[in-house]
Order: sequence, then C-alpha cells, then structure tokens
Amino acid sequence: MKLRFTKMHGIGNDFVIVDCRTQPLALSAQQIAQVGDRHTGVGFDQLLTIEPASDASCVFAYGIYNSDGSRAMQCGNGVRCVAAWLHRAGALGVGATRLQSPSGPVAVELLDGGDVRVDMGVPRFAPADIPLNLPAADPYRVHVGDSDVVFGAVSMGNPHALIEVADVATAPLDTLGAALSTNTHFPQGCNVGFAQIPDRAHLRLRVWERGAGATLACGSGACAALAILRRRGKLDAAVDVQLPGGTLRVQWDGEGAPVWMRGPAQFVFGGEMHI
Repeated sequence: MKLRFTKMHGIGNDFVIVDCRTQPLALSAQQIAQVGDRHTGVGFDQLLTIEPASDASCVFAYGIYNSDGSRAMQCGNGVRCVAAWLHRAGALGVGATRLQSPSGPVAVELLDGGDVRVDMGVPRFAPADIPLNLPAADPYRVHVGDSDVVFGAVSMGNPHALIEVADVATAPLDTLGAALSTNTHFPQGCNVGFAQIPDRAHLRLRVWERGAGATLACGSGACAALAILRRRGKLDAAVDVQLPGGTLRVQWDGEGAPVWMRGPAQFVFGGEMHI
C-alpha cells in the first residue's frame, strides 16, 4: 500500500496529514503506529485525516490518531494545520468557517500572515465530563507511585490534568506525567500539563500527551491550563503560553465562554510511504 501524506507542524507539535475526502483511511492501528515510528516511518505526534463532514454546519471533518495508533478526540495544533492544508488545497478561503472534530464542531479563522485562530469550545470541569472518577474538587489529590499529586482537571474535548510547578524545566514529565496519564481515576487516560506562572499574562507549559508522550506543544493543553488557572484567579483573560516549540496566544473570558487559541501552522514536506 502507498500512503500519500503531508508533514506539518504547529510550533513543533508534528503531524502526518492524509487526504481522505474521497475514500476513508485504510490503515490498522498497528500500521498507523508504523507510520508514526520516528526511526522506521515518517514520525508524528498525531496522524490527521481530512474527511467529508457529516455535520451540515461544517465544511470538512478531521480524524485524529496518536502515534501509538489510538484515537484522540481533539487536537488544537492539529486543527490549525488542517485548516491551513485545506486553504493551500484551495478548499478554504481566508476568514471564518467550521470544521467537524471527533468531539464536535470547531470554529476556525484563517488570518492574514498564516496564523489560524480556533474556538476550542467551553471548558468542562464536571468530573463526569472530563471524565474523572473523583468527587468534584479544585485541586484534586491522588496517590501516584510514592507521591501525593495535587492537580486541576478539565475537558477541552479531551481530558487534561494540570500540575503547578516552580520550574517547568525540571518538571517530572517522563515519570509523573506518564504515570498520571494512565492513572485509573481517568478511565480514558489524560494529557498531563506542568505549568509555571511567571506573571498574570504569561504561562510556561510542558505536556505529556496520552498516546503520544512528551511533545513540543499541545494546543488543547494550553487552553486547559489557562482555564484551570484563570478559574483560580491566577491569570488574565488573554495570555501568551510558552511551550518548548513556541508560543500560543490563548484567551478565555470566563465561565460559559469558549477558549480561543491563535498560532501558526507550517508545512514541512509531502511524500509517499510504502506500507
């Protein structure tokens, strides 16, 4: 089988994008993981498919697969790349439109200069919506390994846990992040962010993504971090979120409002892989 693809990234969060507008993706989870292998495949954090929309309010749909072949429900950096791919293909013009994500419709706006602005939806804090098998609290406390972990949690269409730290450079991403990501209190797993607050208008963040591991950027994680920390009164409505791969501009006006995220989407190369 020949797989034609485009490699893209959003501030280092990298994707393989496959055009499935005329036929569905014909890869098993094992084959997707093969493409995602950075030594013997193309390598990606997520594979994104561009598909016909079943929601009449949306122009196209997209699917999301992690590098281990598992499905994902939302990807903030990914939707910007999908919009930019469709724009380059002549299927989207500059301005606002809607795309259908696995977790529902997403409003996107292609801006002059190449940035894409995305409505990431209203944060959901109820444990059943995350989902999280604990009574509602902020912060939550669980025992992971030999440590008691204190964190906030929210759904941005996918589950997120957030831990405040003094220095993200030394955050235990590969240990605590990986362990909390698969903790049994999260029945679907979760993305785990480690956040440092330099001031009310800036945030430093690193994220361990379920099914993908440590990534250079996580758009939904940036939105989740702002929602949790602004709800605690620690951040302004609009902040610059600095991730290892670059900076996103994120805004949340408060309870009941959607989170808006702005950032770049960049093409790397196109290719064909034999599977």
